[in-house]
Amino acid sequence: MIRESYLAVAGVAAELLAHPAVADCWDKPSALAGYTVSGLAGHLAGQVNVVAKALDGPVPDTEPITALEHLSQARWLDAEQDGEVHRGIRAGGVQYAQVGARTLAEQTADVLERLRRELPEQPARRVVQFPWGPPALLLDDLLLNRMMELVVHLDDLAVSVEVPTPEVPAAATDAVIGLLAAVAARRHGPVSVIRALTRAERAPGSIAAF
Repeated sequence: MIRESYLAVAGVAAELLAHPAVADCWDKPSALAGYTVSGLAGHLAGQVNVVAKALDGPVPDTEPITALEHLSQARWLDAEQDGEVHRGIRAGGVQYAQVGARTLAEQTADVLERLRRELPEQPARRVVQFPWGPPALLLDDLLLNRMMELVVHLDDLAVSVEVPTPEVPAAATDAVIGLLAAVAARRHGPVSVIRALTRAERAPGSIAAF
């Protein structure tokens, strides 16, 4: 289910990258602080490219951790927006975007076609890691992690270029909301999350996952 959901969301992202509004706003600031539209588009495209790179990478020899553990340990989670970690993430988006709006969209569509062929064939317990190294994850957990990035940044990019945020399958949003809620519960405590979802009069000011 995660593989199908990831591919569906990646397809929506590829379509948004090819939208004329993205090219028209390419050099403008985006709705996400620190990113231009082009840099944000590159970052979105990276969530497709990184999966292909993970498939091409070495098979890790360590036990995989879960998607929740990986996200909870992410260096960027509490890093300063102007710090080294976020500067590096933004630079990665800029690098992808250097080819221009049209070529970025075409390249992303090409990688997606490869993933549509290869992901269904991968073993259920395939272990992978991101190109930058450990920890190891099950392929489906890595896909959940990247699907979260896609869903979040689809909204960022759509808002940035003033088009409606594309709809994605309910199975995808259910999985992403579940992951984000679990991270939020670790950060703020489960009671705060439960109150925010059920008791507005006792809800905290924020239960943001990040």
